[in-house]
Order: sequence, then C-alpha cells, then structure tokens
Amino acid sequence: MRGVSRSYEIGGGTVTALDSVDLTVDAGEFVVILGPSGSGKTTLINMIGALDSPTAGTIAIAGADITAASRRELFAFRRRGVGLIFQSFNLFPGLSALENVQFGADVAGRDDARERAEATLERVGLAERLHHFPNELSGGEQQRVAIARALAAGNPIVLADEPTGELDFRTGVQILELLHDVTHSAGNAVLVVTHNREIARVADRIVELSSGRIESDRANEPATMAELRW
Repeated sequence: MRGVSRSYEIGGGTVTALDSVDLTVDAGEFVVILGPSGSGKTTLINMIGALDSPTAGTIAIAGADITAASRRELFAFRRRGVGLIFQSFNLFPGLSALENVQFGADVAGRDDARERAEATLERVGLAERLHHFPNELSGGEQQRVAIARALAAGNPIVLADEPTGELDFRTGVQILELLHDVTHSAGNAVLVVTHNREIARVADRIVELSSGRIESDRANEPATMAELRW
C-alpha cells in the first residue's frame, strides 16, 4: 500500500477512515493490525481484500496494481488470491457447515473442495457438526465455520477481522495456532485485525493504527500460545 487514503461522505461531511497509509507485507508474515474501534482497521483489510477502493494511493498484490484492475480482474483476485474471515460471519443460512466451507473451496477452484472442507472443519473442532445449519450452531461455532471457509480456499493471503471475538479462550488459541500454521508452513501472508493486545503478542509484526494512520510498525518476538491470557 502506498499513500492509501479512504474517505466517505456522511451526513454532508467527510469522514477519513484511512489517511496516507504505507504498508508492505511479505509472504509468510503473521501481522496483527492493532487499534481501537474506529481506527481504520476494517477499512484497511477491506482495501487489501479488494472489497473497497481507495480514494487516493495504490495497492499492489504480488506486483499487480489492484487499484487499476477491472471488476472482472478484482473478482478473479478475490476468488484465488485472498481468504476473508468476516467479523459478521456471512454464512449462507440455507447451507450446512460443510456446504458453507466447501463453497469457499469451490469458488477458489480447488478440485478437492469437499475433502478440504471436511479436513478444515475437523481442524477447527467441528468434525461432529458438519451437517448442522448456521441457526443450529452457537456464535462461536459459526465463527469457526467462517474461519474454516477462508482457510479451505487455500489462497495465499488470509485477512481476519477479529477472528477470536466470539470464541472462548481455549478455542481462540486453537484458531490462532491454525492461523500461525498456515502462515509458517504454507507461506501465506496472514493479517489479523484486533483490539486485543494479548493476541498481538504472538505476531511476527505489530502494526498499530490510530485515526486512520499507522502510529507504529514494528517486528515482534512472538510469545508462545501457552503464554497467552485474556
């Protein structure tokens, strides 16, 4: 990201969600984007995930400038380039947990979509809930389905908006371990948005946002999962 800004016209005024942000993330990095509500965290990952466009600046993924991309090119990028874990889950109510996760792998063009879906749901602790529908799952279980859907796609970038927000501590650590695994064993770039400073302790790098600007960007010596408490 180079000089990326995003402003919105609201109620006759202008609100700046991001203000001249410069950010580079490498493959194999586990980055935590830290900041309070309203700091621009979600807007930042929406830009990287091609869900929104900047009002100024450029964004390049693997050398390709997505700010200059066509709608068709952006669609292809979202299918095969990025796995998105939404804070609001965005599950399909008429599909089972297995079908929701398989959908993500199908969209990414994976030939083994069903096998990926089953294996990933097992990794997030939902092997016994494959055929349950979202309204039959707790909030924490729905969040794990959303996480599994993003990971089963196998895309090189994973963007997670408060991925442990609905989870108990034990399950939250399990999910962080899984995100760490896809970062370091598969070489994915993983960006986690959170206000929880404890989660930031396990990052390779911590980027702090305030009022749409990067206040600090520093390397971190990751703590072990056993050291976490919240």
